[in-house]
Amino acid sequence: MRLSNKTYDTLKWVAQILLPALAVLYSSLAKTWGLPFGSGITETIVAIDLFLGTLLGISSTNYYKER
Repeated sequence: MRLSNKTYDTLKWVAQILLPALAVLYSSLAKTWGLPFGSGITETIVAIDLFLGTLLGISSTNYYKER
């Protein structure tokens, strides 16, 4: 399955910008305001980000192999 350039760029932005920022934001707010499951939610976001980044890396490697 091939990703369109727009889909790839969007997912790359999510993995590189959105998810790390969201993890830091929730971690900080959980500590400051006593929000529930601070470390659990943060670790889940980071795990999803790592998974997505790995898939995008594989996709990028496969793309350049085909060229």
